[in-house]
Amino acid sequence: MRESATLTDETAVELPSDPFIAPVAMEDDPDELFAGDRGVLDPEVRRVLVHVLQRRFLQADRHRDHWAVLLDNQQVIESRLNDLFVRLVIDHDRGVAYKQQVRAGDLDVPILLRDSPYSRSETLVLVHLRTVYQRETAAGEPSARVDVEDVEQTVLSYFADADGDTARRQKAIRKALDRLARDGIVEEESAGRFRISPLVEIVLSAEKLRELRDWLRGQTVQDDAADDLEEEEQSL
Repeated sequence: MRESATLTDETAVELPSDPFIAPVAMEDDPDELFAGDRGVLDPEVRRVLVHVLQRRFLQADRHRDHWAVLLDNQQVIESRLNDLFVRLVIDHDRGVAYKQQVRAGDLDVPILLRDSPYSRSETLVLVHLRTVYQRETAAGEPSARVDVEDVEQTVLSYFADADGDTARRQKAIRKALDRLARDGIVEEESAGRFRISPLVEIVLSAEKLRELRDWLRGQTVQDDAADDLEEEEQSL
């Protein structure tokens, strides 16, 4: 008959009276930010990732803390965006980061980002802002600024008769400036005084500006307005 094994005092193990593991309160679990959290990124990295997804641009001078976190964790943030078929673009010279939808002809890519094109009024304001920014930076100015009156005076000449009376056009221009301010392309430093962001060069390249000149020529725009636009382009 086989003898049963016995445990000595040195090898004896005391079994718990309760076989179930007691749950740990969420506030006592440092790796879980909320109930059911399966994320692995630190909270500040998650916030930057959400910022990039929510907004059109992340700017170094306006979001210094986020910018530092982005650069320190660029690889992991890029990885998370790539999982969504989104590309991260970082322009170190201008201090700007933004996202792009990945589009590949040989790959079935679900589209996450929606195109939100600028209206005609917003595009006309962009043309003027882009010209002023290029002229000021070429002259060695550290930043470019415009007054709303200057924007109105120039952009009003681009409108067609069908765009309504002067009051209606002025309202469209101010509404366009509000949209561009939300996108970070201009920043209102004081009432009616705007600083133009380097983002304007990303949104509207010199090549795109030439295309817009051709577009304006095809519209019912006054001849002298088209000539003014051509002269501005030659200064770029």
